[in-house]
Amino acid sequence: MRTKTIILLAMLLTAAVGADAQHVRFGRYFTGGTLRIDCVREGNAEGDTVWVSRWVDRNADWHGPRKVLLDPFDNGDYRVVVRDARSGLDLFSRCYSNLFREYKDTPRGKKTKARFEETLLVPMPKRKVQIALQKRDASQQFFDATVVTFDPARQHLDTVWREGDRRDLEVHGDPSKRVDVVIVAQGYGDESPQKLAIDYYRMKEILFRQEPFASHRQDFNVYGVCGDVEANYNTFGIDRYLMTFNVHRLHDLLGTTPCDFIIIMVNDETYGGGATYNFYAVSSLHKMAEYVLPHEFGHHFGGLADEYVDEDLSYANLHRTDYEPLEPNITNLKDFGRKWKAMLPEGTRVPTPDNNDVPKSECGPLGVYEGAGYSAKGVYRPTMHCMMRDYAPYCPVCLQRLEEVFSVYTK
Repeated sequence: MRTKTIILLAMLLTAAVGADAQHVRFGRYFTGGTLRIDCVREGNAEGDTVWVSRWVDRNADWHGPRKVLLDPFDNGDYRVVVRDARSGLDLFSRCYSNLFREYKDTPRGKKTKARFEETLLVPMPKRKVQIALQKRDASQQFFDATVVTFDPARQHLDTVWREGDRRDLEVHGDPSKRVDVVIVAQGYGDESPQKLAIDYYRMKEILFRQEPFASHRQDFNVYGVCGDVEANYNTFGIDRYLMTFNVHRLHDLLGTTPCDFIIIMVNDETYGGGATYNFYAVSSLHKMAEYVLPHEFGHHFGGLADEYVDEDLSYANLHRTDYEPLEPNITNLKDFGRKWKAMLPEGTRVPTPDNNDVPKSECGPLGVYEGAGYSAKGVYRPTMHCMMRDYAPYCPVCLQRLEEVFSVYTK
Protein backbone atom coordinates (compact mmCIF):
# COMPACT_ATOMS: atom_id res chain seq x y z
CA MET A 1 0.00 0.00 0.00
CA ARG A 2 2.79 2.42 0.94
CA THR A 3 4.61 1.80 -2.35
CA LYS A 4 1.45 2.53 -4.37
CA THR A 5 0.90 5.73 -2.40
CA ILE A 6 4.45 6.93 -3.04
CA ILE A 7 4.19 6.16 -6.76
CA LEU A 8 0.86 7.99 -7.04
CA LEU A 9 2.15 11.05 -5.21
CA ALA A 10 5.30 11.08 -7.31
CA MET A 11 3.10 11.11 -10.43
CA LEU A 12 1.04 13.96 -9.03
CA LEU A 13 4.23 15.88 -8.19
CA THR A 14 5.50 15.39 -11.74
CA ALA A 15 2.23 16.65 -13.16
CA ALA A 16 2.21 19.65 -10.83
CA VAL A 17 5.69 20.84 -11.75
CA GLY A 18 5.45 19.79 -15.39
CA ALA A 19 3.53 22.87 -16.50
CA ASP A 20 6.15 25.19 -15.02
CA ALA A 21 9.02 23.15 -16.43
CA GLN A 22 7.57 23.40 -19.95
CA HIS A 23 7.78 27.18 -19.79
CA VAL A 24 11.39 27.24 -18.59
CA ARG A 25 13.75 25.39 -20.93
CA PHE A 26 17.14 25.21 -19.29
CA GLY A 27 19.19 25.78 -22.44
CA ARG A 28 17.19 28.86 -23.43
CA TYR A 29 17.94 30.83 -20.27
CA PHE A 30 21.08 29.28 -18.76
CA THR A 31 24.63 28.67 -19.98
CA GLY A 32 25.17 25.36 -18.21
CA GLY A 33 27.56 26.91 -15.66
CA THR A 34 27.00 27.71 -11.98
CA LEU A 35 26.66 31.10 -10.29
CA ARG A 36 27.46 31.22 -6.59
CA ILE A 37 25.82 34.02 -4.61
CA ASP A 38 27.33 34.82 -1.21
CA CYS A 39 24.89 36.72 1.01
CA VAL A 40 24.82 38.17 4.51
CA ARG A 41 21.69 38.32 6.66
CA GLU A 42 21.62 40.63 9.68
CA GLY A 43 18.91 41.07 12.26
CA ASN A 44 17.03 39.77 15.27
CA ALA A 45 13.46 38.81 16.14
CA GLU A 46 12.32 42.36 15.35
CA GLY A 47 13.43 42.13 11.71
CA ASP A 48 16.29 41.41 9.34
CA THR A 49 17.85 42.48 6.08
CA VAL A 50 19.82 40.45 3.53
CA TRP A 51 22.22 41.56 0.83
CA VAL A 52 24.64 40.09 -1.70
CA SER A 53 28.26 40.37 -0.57
CA ARG A 54 29.93 38.55 -3.47
CA TRP A 55 29.19 37.07 -6.88
CA VAL A 56 31.34 34.04 -7.70
CA ASP A 57 31.87 32.16 -10.95
CA ARG A 58 32.13 28.60 -9.70
CA ASN A 59 33.92 27.53 -12.90
CA ALA A 60 31.84 24.36 -12.86
CA ASP A 61 28.91 22.88 -14.72
CA TRP A 62 25.44 23.21 -13.22
CA HIS A 63 24.97 19.89 -11.41
CA GLY A 64 21.47 20.49 -10.05
CA PRO A 65 18.13 19.64 -11.68
CA ARG A 66 17.68 20.78 -15.28
CA LYS A 67 14.07 19.70 -15.80
CA VAL A 68 12.45 20.73 -12.49
CA LEU A 69 13.78 24.26 -12.14
CA LEU A 70 11.07 25.73 -9.92
CA ASP A 71 11.04 24.33 -6.41
CA PRO A 72 7.90 22.19 -6.01
CA PHE A 73 8.05 22.10 -2.20
CA ASP A 74 6.54 24.87 -0.08
CA ASN A 75 9.06 24.32 2.68
CA GLY A 76 11.83 26.30 4.33
CA ASP A 77 11.85 29.84 5.67
CA TYR A 78 13.56 31.47 2.67
CA ARG A 79 13.70 31.16 -1.11
CA VAL A 80 15.96 32.39 -3.89
CA VAL A 81 14.28 33.14 -7.22
CA VAL A 82 16.00 33.84 -10.55
CA ARG A 83 13.65 35.96 -12.66
CA ASP A 84 13.99 36.99 -16.30
CA ALA A 85 14.54 40.76 -16.39
CA ARG A 86 12.62 41.20 -19.67
CA SER A 87 9.51 39.11 -19.12
CA GLY A 88 9.40 38.78 -15.33
CA LEU A 89 9.16 35.00 -15.72
CA ASP A 90 10.48 32.96 -12.78
CA LEU A 91 13.25 30.78 -14.21
CA PHE A 92 14.62 29.03 -11.14
CA SER A 93 13.81 28.83 -7.43
CA ARG A 94 15.01 26.96 -4.39
CA CYS A 95 13.72 27.04 -0.81
CA TYR A 96 16.03 26.77 2.18
CA SER A 97 16.41 27.48 5.89
CA ASN A 98 19.33 28.83 7.90
CA LEU A 99 20.56 29.37 11.42
CA PHE A 100 19.18 32.90 11.63
CA ARG A 101 15.63 31.49 11.80
CA GLU A 102 16.62 29.64 14.98
CA TYR A 103 18.76 32.46 16.36
CA LYS A 104 15.92 34.96 16.45
CA ASP A 105 13.95 32.68 18.79
CA THR A 106 16.79 32.51 21.33
CA PRO A 107 16.89 34.91 24.31
CA ARG A 108 19.81 36.80 22.74
CA GLY A 109 18.19 36.87 19.32
CA LYS A 110 15.06 38.58 20.56
CA LYS A 111 16.92 41.90 20.83
CA THR A 112 20.57 41.60 19.74
CA LYS A 113 21.39 41.81 16.05
CA ALA A 114 23.77 39.27 14.53
CA ARG A 115 25.07 38.46 11.05
CA PHE A 116 24.73 35.11 9.31
CA GLU A 117 26.28 33.92 6.06
CA GLU A 118 24.32 32.30 3.25
CA THR A 119 25.57 30.82 -0.01
CA LEU A 120 23.16 30.10 -2.85
CA LEU A 121 23.99 28.13 -6.00
CA VAL A 122 21.92 28.87 -9.10
CA PRO A 123 22.35 28.15 -12.82
CA MET A 124 24.44 30.78 -14.63
CA PRO A 125 22.05 33.03 -16.63
CA LYS A 126 22.67 33.85 -20.28
CA ARG A 127 21.25 37.35 -19.97
CA LYS A 128 20.19 39.93 -17.42
CA VAL A 129 18.07 38.56 -14.56
CA GLN A 130 16.68 39.67 -11.25
CA ILE A 131 17.66 37.72 -8.15
CA ALA A 132 14.88 37.83 -5.54
CA LEU A 133 15.84 36.88 -1.98
CA GLN A 134 12.51 36.01 -0.43
CA LYS A 135 11.28 35.36 3.09
CA ARG A 136 7.89 34.61 4.60
CA ASP A 137 5.40 37.11 5.97
CA ALA A 138 3.24 36.62 9.07
CA SER A 139 0.88 34.34 7.11
CA GLN A 140 3.79 32.19 5.89
CA GLN A 141 3.61 33.45 2.30
CA PHE A 142 6.84 34.27 0.42
CA PHE A 143 7.52 37.85 -0.64
CA ASP A 144 10.52 39.62 -2.20
CA ALA A 145 12.63 40.92 0.67
CA THR A 146 15.57 41.99 -1.51
CA VAL A 147 15.78 42.13 -5.31
CA VAL A 148 19.07 42.72 -7.13
CA THR A 149 19.96 42.73 -10.81
CA PHE A 150 22.57 40.38 -12.21
CA ASP A 151 23.88 40.99 -15.73
CA PRO A 152 26.46 38.36 -16.80
CA ALA A 153 27.81 40.75 -19.43
CA ARG A 154 28.61 43.46 -16.88
CA GLN A 155 28.87 41.93 -13.42
CA HIS A 156 32.31 41.41 -11.88
CA LEU A 157 32.68 37.79 -10.76
CA ASP A 158 35.16 36.53 -8.19
CA THR A 159 36.84 33.16 -8.61
CA VAL A 160 37.80 30.88 -5.73
CA TRP A 161 40.79 28.66 -6.49
CA ARG A 162 41.86 27.42 -3.04
CA GLU A 163 39.49 24.51 -2.72
CA GLY A 164 39.93 21.53 -0.39
CA ASP A 165 41.49 18.17 -1.17
CA ARG A 166 38.82 16.35 -3.21
CA ARG A 167 38.22 12.61 -3.53
CA ASP A 168 35.63 10.75 -5.59
CA LEU A 169 34.20 8.32 -3.03
CA GLU A 170 31.40 6.72 -5.06
CA VAL A 171 30.34 8.04 -8.46
CA HIS A 172 27.48 6.48 -10.44
CA GLY A 173 26.96 8.83 -13.37
CA ASP A 174 26.03 12.24 -14.76
CA PRO A 175 25.94 14.73 -11.83
CA SER A 176 22.95 16.53 -13.38
CA LYS A 177 20.92 13.32 -13.01
CA ARG A 178 22.26 12.20 -9.65
CA VAL A 179 22.03 13.39 -6.06
CA ASP A 180 25.50 14.86 -5.51
CA VAL A 181 26.60 14.66 -1.87
CA VAL A 182 29.88 16.11 -0.57
CA ILE A 183 31.30 14.86 2.73
CA VAL A 184 33.46 17.68 4.16
CA ALA A 185 36.02 16.28 6.61
CA GLN A 186 36.93 18.67 9.44
CA GLY A 187 39.77 18.18 11.91
CA TYR A 188 42.06 15.82 9.99
CA GLY A 189 45.15 18.01 9.80
CA ASP A 190 47.42 15.69 11.80
CA GLU A 191 45.58 12.45 11.07
CA SER A 192 46.86 9.72 8.79
CA PRO A 193 45.38 9.41 5.29
CA GLN A 194 44.25 5.91 6.27
CA LYS A 195 42.01 7.22 9.08
CA LEU A 196 40.46 9.79 6.77
CA ALA A 197 39.71 7.09 4.20
CA ILE A 198 38.19 4.84 6.87
CA ASP A 199 35.98 7.64 8.20
CA TYR A 200 34.83 8.66 4.72
CA TYR A 201 33.84 5.05 4.09
CA ARG A 202 32.05 4.76 7.43
CA MET A 203 29.91 7.87 6.92
CA LYS A 204 29.06 6.91 3.35
CA GLU A 205 27.98 3.43 4.41
CA ILE A 206 25.92 4.78 7.31
CA LEU A 207 23.89 6.80 4.84
CA PHE A 208 23.37 3.89 2.45
CA ARG A 209 22.30 1.46 5.18
CA GLN A 210 19.15 3.48 5.73
CA GLU A 211 16.07 3.35 3.48
CA PRO A 212 15.22 4.99 1.15
CA PHE A 213 18.88 5.83 0.47
CA ALA A 214 19.87 2.15 0.26
CA SER A 215 17.46 1.53 -2.61
CA HIS A 216 18.61 4.73 -4.34
CA ARG A 217 22.34 4.09 -4.04
CA GLN A 218 22.80 4.17 -7.81
CA ASP A 219 21.17 7.63 -7.84
CA PHE A 220 23.99 9.13 -5.76
CA ASN A 221 27.42 10.53 -6.43
CA VAL A 222 29.47 10.95 -3.24
CA TYR A 223 32.60 13.10 -2.99
CA GLY A 224 34.96 13.91 -0.15
CA VAL A 225 36.61 17.28 0.54
CA CYS A 226 39.00 17.84 3.44
CA GLY A 227 39.26 21.19 5.24
CA ASP A 228 38.26 23.11 8.36
CA VAL A 229 34.96 25.01 8.46
CA GLU A 230 35.00 25.58 12.24
CA ALA A 231 31.92 23.52 13.10
CA ASN A 232 31.53 23.73 16.88
CA TYR A 233 29.40 22.22 19.62
CA ASN A 234 27.09 24.25 21.88
CA THR A 235 25.39 26.16 19.07
CA PHE A 236 22.79 28.46 20.66
CA GLY A 237 23.68 26.99 24.07
CA ILE A 238 22.72 23.39 23.19
CA ASP A 239 25.75 21.22 23.96
CA ARG A 240 24.98 18.53 21.34
CA TYR A 241 24.15 21.04 18.59
CA LEU A 242 27.18 20.93 16.26
CA MET A 243 27.06 23.57 13.49
CA THR A 244 29.16 26.05 11.53
CA PHE A 245 28.57 29.72 10.84
CA ASN A 246 31.32 29.84 8.17
CA VAL A 247 29.15 29.07 5.16
CA HIS A 248 31.24 31.08 2.67
CA ARG A 249 34.39 29.28 3.80
CA LEU A 250 32.55 25.96 3.43
CA HIS A 251 31.76 26.70 -0.21
CA ASP A 252 35.31 27.92 -0.84
CA LEU A 253 36.45 24.43 0.17
CA LEU A 254 33.92 22.80 -2.14
CA GLY A 255 35.36 24.70 -5.10
CA THR A 256 34.08 23.07 -8.31
CA THR A 257 32.93 19.80 -6.69
CA PRO A 258 29.42 18.78 -7.81
CA CYS A 259 27.22 19.62 -4.85
CA ASP A 260 23.50 19.26 -4.14
CA PHE A 261 23.82 18.37 -0.45
CA ILE A 262 26.61 18.71 2.12
CA ILE A 263 27.55 16.52 5.08
CA ILE A 264 30.18 17.93 7.45
CA MET A 265 32.04 15.06 9.18
CA VAL A 266 33.73 16.30 12.35
CA ASN A 267 36.72 14.30 13.56
CA ASP A 268 35.58 14.12 17.18
CA GLU A 269 34.08 11.30 19.28
CA THR A 270 31.71 13.54 21.29
CA TYR A 271 28.02 13.06 20.52
CA GLY A 272 26.66 15.81 18.29
CA GLY A 273 25.20 16.92 15.01
CA GLY A 274 22.79 19.31 13.35
CA ALA A 275 21.33 20.40 10.02
CA THR A 276 19.41 23.05 8.14
CA TYR A 277 17.18 22.46 5.12
CA ASN A 278 19.04 22.68 1.80
CA PHE A 279 22.09 24.12 3.58
CA TYR A 280 24.15 21.37 5.24
CA ALA A 281 24.10 18.49 7.75
CA VAL A 282 26.72 17.77 10.44
CA SER A 283 27.69 14.66 12.39
CA SER A 284 30.57 13.78 14.69
CA LEU A 285 32.20 10.34 14.74
CA HIS A 286 30.42 9.28 17.93
CA LYS A 287 29.20 5.67 17.93
CA MET A 288 25.65 7.02 17.55
CA ALA A 289 26.54 8.57 14.19
CA GLU A 290 24.78 5.65 12.50
CA TYR A 291 21.55 7.21 13.74
CA VAL A 292 22.52 10.88 14.00
CA LEU A 293 23.60 11.17 10.35
CA PRO A 294 20.38 9.87 8.73
CA HIS A 295 18.33 11.94 11.20
CA GLU A 296 20.20 15.14 10.33
CA PHE A 297 20.24 14.28 6.63
CA GLY A 298 16.45 13.99 6.83
CA HIS A 299 16.35 17.66 7.86
CA HIS A 300 18.81 18.72 5.17
CA PHE A 301 17.57 16.60 2.27
CA GLY A 302 13.83 16.43 2.90
CA GLY A 303 13.05 19.44 5.08
CA LEU A 304 11.69 17.06 7.72
CA ALA A 305 10.84 18.36 11.18
CA ASP A 306 12.00 16.97 14.50
CA GLU A 307 9.22 14.81 15.92
CA TYR A 308 10.54 14.61 19.49
CA VAL A 309 9.48 16.70 22.50
CA ASP A 310 11.85 19.12 24.25
CA GLU A 311 9.96 21.90 26.02
CA ASP A 312 13.23 23.38 27.34
CA LEU A 313 14.30 24.59 23.90
CA SER A 314 13.92 28.31 23.25
CA TYR A 315 11.93 27.52 20.09
CA ALA A 316 9.67 24.85 21.67
CA ASN A 317 6.55 26.79 20.61
CA LEU A 318 7.74 27.15 17.00
CA HIS A 319 4.88 25.11 15.49
CA ARG A 320 2.04 26.08 17.83
CA THR A 321 0.75 28.85 15.59
CA ASP A 322 -2.39 29.80 13.66
CA TYR A 323 -0.85 28.26 10.54
CA GLU A 324 -0.02 24.73 9.52
CA PRO A 325 3.70 23.91 9.92
CA LEU A 326 5.69 23.94 6.69
CA GLU A 327 7.35 20.58 7.29
CA PRO A 328 5.53 17.57 5.79
CA ASN A 329 5.80 15.24 8.80
CA ILE A 330 4.15 17.28 11.57
CA THR A 331 0.79 19.02 11.90
CA ASN A 332 -1.07 21.25 14.34
CA LEU A 333 -4.33 20.25 12.57
CA LYS A 334 -4.88 23.78 11.22
CA ASP A 335 -4.77 22.44 7.65
CA PHE A 336 -4.27 18.70 8.06
CA GLY A 337 -5.81 18.04 4.64
CA ARG A 338 -2.55 18.98 2.92
CA LYS A 339 -0.49 16.67 5.13
CA TRP A 340 -0.93 12.88 5.45
CA LYS A 341 -4.69 12.81 6.01
CA ALA A 342 -5.28 11.00 2.70
CA MET A 343 -2.81 8.28 3.75
CA LEU A 344 -4.66 7.35 6.97
CA PRO A 345 -6.43 3.97 7.10
CA GLU A 346 -10.21 4.33 7.13
CA GLY A 347 -11.57 4.82 10.61
CA THR A 348 -8.37 6.21 12.14
CA ARG A 349 -9.11 8.41 15.14
CA VAL A 350 -7.75 11.97 14.95
CA PRO A 351 -5.93 12.53 17.24
CA THR A 352 -4.83 8.92 17.61
CA PRO A 353 -4.34 7.40 21.07
CA ASP A 354 -0.75 6.42 21.85
CA ASN A 355 0.17 2.78 21.38
CA ASN A 356 2.94 2.12 23.87
CA ASP A 357 3.20 -1.51 22.80
CA VAL A 358 5.04 -0.48 19.61
CA PRO A 359 8.79 -1.20 19.98
CA LYS A 360 11.07 1.79 19.42
CA SER A 361 12.68 -0.08 16.54
CA GLU A 362 9.36 0.05 14.60
CA CYS A 363 7.19 2.92 13.40
CA GLY A 364 3.85 1.34 14.27
CA PRO A 365 0.47 2.15 12.66
CA LEU A 366 -0.01 5.41 10.79
CA GLY A 367 -2.06 7.91 12.75
CA VAL A 368 -1.96 11.39 14.30
CA TYR A 369 -0.07 11.14 17.59
CA GLU A 370 0.32 14.13 19.92
CA GLY A 371 3.82 15.27 20.80
CA ALA A 372 6.10 16.52 18.03
CA GLY A 373 8.04 19.56 16.84
CA TYR A 374 9.47 19.97 20.41
CA SER A 375 5.97 20.45 21.89
CA ALA A 376 4.20 17.93 24.10
CA LYS A 377 0.79 19.39 23.26
CA GLY A 378 -0.82 20.78 20.12
CA VAL A 379 1.58 19.33 17.53
CA TYR A 380 1.22 15.84 16.05
CA ARG A 381 3.35 13.22 14.25
CA PRO A 382 2.44 10.36 11.87
CA THR A 383 3.65 7.32 13.88
CA MET A 384 4.69 6.37 17.39
CA HIS A 385 8.36 6.14 16.37
CA CYS A 386 10.41 7.47 13.45
CA MET A 387 13.97 8.40 12.50
CA MET A 388 12.97 12.01 13.14
CA ARG A 389 11.86 11.20 16.70
CA ASP A 390 13.87 8.40 18.25
CA TYR A 391 16.02 6.85 15.49
CA ALA A 392 13.51 4.24 14.31
CA PRO A 393 13.19 3.81 10.51
CA TYR A 394 11.71 6.72 8.58
CA CYS A 395 7.92 6.59 8.81
CA PRO A 396 5.74 6.39 5.64
CA VAL A 397 5.18 10.17 5.61
CA CYS A 398 8.90 10.93 5.81
CA LEU A 399 9.66 8.27 3.19
CA GLN A 400 7.13 9.87 0.87
CA ARG A 401 8.85 13.26 1.03
CA LEU A 402 12.32 11.76 0.55
CA GLU A 403 11.08 9.89 -2.53
CA GLU A 404 9.63 13.14 -3.88
CA VAL A 405 13.02 14.82 -3.55
CA PHE A 406 14.66 11.99 -5.49
CA SER A 407 12.12 12.53 -8.28
CA VAL A 408 13.34 16.14 -8.64
CA TYR A 409 17.09 15.44 -8.72
CA THR A 410 17.16 12.29 -10.85
CA LYS A 411 14.94 13.25 -13.79
